[in-house]
Amino acid sequence: MRSPWCATTNWSLPTHAGGALAKGFGKRDGEFAPGGTTTLVLDAATLRKKREFRSLGGTIRNCSGGVTPWGSWLTCEEAPTGPGQRYGDGLEQNHGWTFEVPAGAPGLVDPVPLKAMGRFNHEAACVDPATGLVYQTEDRDDSVLYRFAPKVPGDLARGGQLQAMRIVGVPDTRNHDGARMQVGRRYAVEWFPLDNVEAPKDDLRQRAAAQGAALIARGEGIHMGTDELFICSTSGGAKKLGQVFKLIPGRGGRADEIELFFESENEEQFNYGDNLTVGPNGHLIVCEDQYTDVVDNRLIGITPSGDPYVFGRLRLETELAGGCFSPDGKWFFVNAYAPTRTVAITGPWAA
Repeated sequence: MRSPWCATTNWSLPTHAGGALAKGFGKRDGEFAPGGTTTLVLDAATLRKKREFRSLGGTIRNCSGGVTPWGSWLTCEEAPTGPGQRYGDGLEQNHGWTFEVPAGAPGLVDPVPLKAMGRFNHEAACVDPATGLVYQTEDRDDSVLYRFAPKVPGDLARGGQLQAMRIVGVPDTRNHDGARMQVGRRYAVEWFPLDNVEAPKDDLRQRAAAQGAALIARGEGIHMGTDELFICSTSGGAKKLGQVFKLIPGRGGRADEIELFFESENEEQFNYGDNLTVGPNGHLIVCEDQYTDVVDNRLIGITPSGDPYVFGRLRLETELAGGCFSPDGKWFFVNAYAPTRTVAITGPWAA
């Protein structure tokens, strides 16, 4: 059984199997940029590694991403920069795009930036299998939530329309200056189209907000549950410790709705959640990414009723990222950022 699992990488040297990268999207100082993805092919029964190889090169600051129902991985650049721009020294092309990597790719894929999906400080992406719509988060203090409606569901390279989320009656979800969004209450959602989505000035979120898009404090992890999407806001909430939203896509002509599913009240509950995933039992597992005087990042579980608990703890001063389950739901994989480690955790994953 092949596990379609990709890890995003941002290596310091642009190498591939000991030599220069054969191909990639963009170059820095004449060499292909060091970011990309690594594909691991595992034996489902034993977790023995069968193959490991670079599957995308020439990108920078690949952050999170998301799996698609048609068997590929979306990897997102958290880097809206380029020649002559901040942090763009040595770059030969603009960056800040989403790329697609087929799970069955045998090696480096042709790097095609999906420019119609927008240029911004990307974090994660997830696909509603019922519609083919792609939802994307943005890691900025004044971020918004994006939705991409492809012309042909399942064929993102054919283009489509990028939209932003407006919440009726709630211009700002962050709750920083008093509660505006109540936990458990559902609010109606509207989507409106954006123009100039390649955003050479990195102002897509600002133009969206000027049209009424709801502000989110550092939108990070996003993942599809059974019939809803869960979205993590790293520094949202009255205590600025993090929030999780639940977006319920409308079915049968109904409008989309969103609710504030969870908001942390203290550091013990939840402290700067980042990547998240939904387990086979419907529980969320959220990777913390907090940097304080004493770094103590944990895996926080949240039950379907919104109750948090500590699932795991990292005894390294680094962040946890990339939590995902194997296709059969037996194994949970998670990464330590530096020094790099990938850990596999087995169930049972009972409710």
